[in-house]
Amino acid sequence: MISRIATSFALAAGLARAGTAGLRAVAPGGRGRWERTNHAGRTVGLYAGPAAAVAAATAAGRVRPAAGAAVLAAGVCGAYDDVVGAGDPRRGFRAQLTALRGGEVTSGAVKLFGISAAGLVAGALLKERPLDKVLAGVVIAGAAHAVNLLDVRPGRAAGAVLALAAPGLLRGGPGAELAAATTGAAAAVLPEDLGERVMLGDTGAHALGAALGVAAVACNGRAGLIAHAVAVAAAAVYGEKVSGQKETPSPQRHSSE
Repeated sequence: MISRIATSFALAAGLARAGTAGLRAVAPGGRGRWERTNHAGRTVGLYAGPAAAVAAATAAGRVRPAAGAAVLAAGVCGAYDDVVGAGDPRRGFRAQLTALRGGEVTSGAVKLFGISAAGLVAGALLKERPLDKVLAGVVIAGAAHAVNLLDVRPGRAAGAVLALAAPGLLRGGPGAELAAATTGAAAAVLPEDLGERVMLGDTGAHALGAALGVAAVACNGRAGLIAHAVAVAAAAVYGEKVSGQKETPSPQRHSSE
């Protein structure tokens, strides 16, 4: 078991580092597409986001294909928002749903419904009982959203993922392997994130959050799922309240939420 956990960690970490370096070297579409200005006015790259998403999805998919698919879907939805929603000041679920009622499908709405659907599908595949399937979907999608809420300062989201996923390494079984995949990807990008050379963006934050969610789902039974679902719901309510008080987007996040 220890060897499988170590393999998941090493695979995710190695892919995240290699992916970040590769994207930085090539910068598809030009460096302007990949660069943002963070809260301190420094230019940072979005290279770590896609790299962490692919790394976590690949390592998680080795353990549970449904888990890998959920992580990848969260990353893709986040990437869409990074590209299409850059500069959109509308934040939170309420703003996205209000726009939707007015006939406008925002990138935030695509992200909201896409990640929710991916979470519910993954939850249905990872759990057996109907209620557990729903709870698992809530945990996966909610964790993806919660980690994105933390991505407002360098290292905060990746650091939180490391701290929250670490206990799962002690649980054993698939849950520990999924936790190892999550911590491996987060640990690989954390130093450059803290050094303000890269940022996760919606791509990386949502993917790492979904990875944290699938690890929690694999590690917990009914009681644990309920506790985690309550926690992510509380985070969403708090995030909605805070986002509603902001008039302009945070430079660090470049997010629609």
